[in-house]
Amino acid sequence: MNVSKKLLYAIVSGVALALGWPSIGSFYPLLFVALIPLFLLERQVYDDHVNNKPSKLFPYVYLSLIVFNVLTTWWVWHASAPGSVVAIVLNSLFIAITIQLAHFTRKKLGHFRGDLALIFFWIAWEYFHLDWDLSWTWLTLGNGFANAPYLVQWYEYSGVFGGSLWILLSNVILTQWIYKSQHRQIPIFSIPNIPVLFKWALVLLIPVISSLYRFYTYEEKSNPVEVLSIQPNIDPYNEKFGSLSSADQVQKMFNLAEQKITPQTEFVIFPETAIPKAFDEDLFEDTREFQIIESFYQKHPNARIVIGASTFVVYGPGDQIPYTARQANSGIMYDYCNTAISVGADSEPEFYHKSKMVPGPEKMPFPKLLKPLQDAVFDLGGTTGTLGSQKERSVFTSSQHHKAGPIICYESVYGAFVGEYVQQGAEILFIITNDGWWQDTPGYKQHALYAQLRAIEHRRSIARSANTGTSCFINQKGQTSQNTKWWVEDAILGQINANDTITFYSKYGDLLGRISLGFGALLLIMAISRGLMKKDD
Repeated sequence: MNVSKKLLYAIVSGVALALGWPSIGSFYPLLFVALIPLFLLERQVYDDHVNNKPSKLFPYVYLSLIVFNVLTTWWVWHASAPGSVVAIVLNSLFIAITIQLAHFTRKKLGHFRGDLALIFFWIAWEYFHLDWDLSWTWLTLGNGFANAPYLVQWYEYSGVFGGSLWILLSNVILTQWIYKSQHRQIPIFSIPNIPVLFKWALVLLIPVISSLYRFYTYEEKSNPVEVLSIQPNIDPYNEKFGSLSSADQVQKMFNLAEQKITPQTEFVIFPETAIPKAFDEDLFEDTREFQIIESFYQKHPNARIVIGASTFVVYGPGDQIPYTARQANSGIMYDYCNTAISVGADSEPEFYHKSKMVPGPEKMPFPKLLKPLQDAVFDLGGTTGTLGSQKERSVFTSSQHHKAGPIICYESVYGAFVGEYVQQGAEILFIITNDGWWQDTPGYKQHALYAQLRAIEHRRSIARSANTGTSCFINQKGQTSQNTKWWVEDAILGQINANDTITFYSKYGDLLGRISLGFGALLLIMAISRGLMKKDD
């Protein structure tokens, strides 16, 4: 295979993946075949190795993944130009290394184990990528079905890694089919290929049939909760942290809420950093913003208010000081936090601190090494650098004793993390976010679509409040309703059903990721051992 053909295969795979991705091309069937050119390229480089022909794989794989990342996440540029470059370069690099390791395994252990390595290594990396300082899981392959919830109802067992497995299996089997046909010099639709095609059909159809059956037979238990979701549409660049005062923003939001609230409304939810001016949580009730909130809930005592805010926690003598703490000029140690607050007439304010951070603006990766670069990171929430967090998820309870999990922005991309709210008793989920940073691009659309997968995984109804973008309600099958429009202020009122049933995924989390990590490590050890033994010979 010459250089031009390798370049073509690499680019075709990257473009095909992007065209199958939600809000880019949105033609999800492409995901089942998009990796075939890339996997055929990997096998061709293997053949060159066997035939003692010098041939390189990594540059072409890296190019393919760069194309995919650029086409699907270019919109990050609107929030942070340096951040978008780093995200695209590193995210592409990590998967390229994964495929290179699978290629190494193929050379040492043969085709069958090489194909297993492609699958296990890829999913193992996606799993590892969930929880480290450079976590950016936006392009986990299983997210590709976010605009087709009727096909992935079985995510309540597997989570999104089940979708990654589905895509990889389909592409690996079809690559085997084409590759063997070429080597045997037989037509790809010949009789000897029937077993492979039958295997592929089973891999494709069994999940589809089971999902459609679950989609049309699943019924939510009737346990209605009336929720009012506010979309204030405040410009994050010019107004939210600039020309419009914090109190004026809060007043605007509660004026919107007054237009739709009813005596049956249990929760009123407002977006992330709806209160942009940071305040000491111990002094919250002294702020003008609290006075506006208090005036509202005194008129509507049955309504529990859930609102995003920028806050700080001050540490006193004897307190354990976390590594995220900062020191004021006065010597006081404090943490900035991206916070969800629960306020109502029947209890004191409760605070939940966002704990899954955006790398860079909210969490400085490898702080000992990169802290000098902290001030160069773009501000995505009123503060820069590593924010304070908390170890456990919190739930907020309404006057009718319904429990809600307050998910803040980026946290909603992590399935097992969202499951921690469910394990704490959440019967419904709220996502509060500020998607205006990305402007009118696929970014806010993808973010909203991914929430549909969380609803399926945990069988929890979701109410979403975005500063602008898409505020909506999502039922337990992942179907949305009352979707708001971009750059339009709105208030939507609806009933969603609470559910206290724990799904398999809610209980066990990313089991497929852990299995892939284990088997992937075993395959890599076997490959390295085989390589060392051959050197000794």
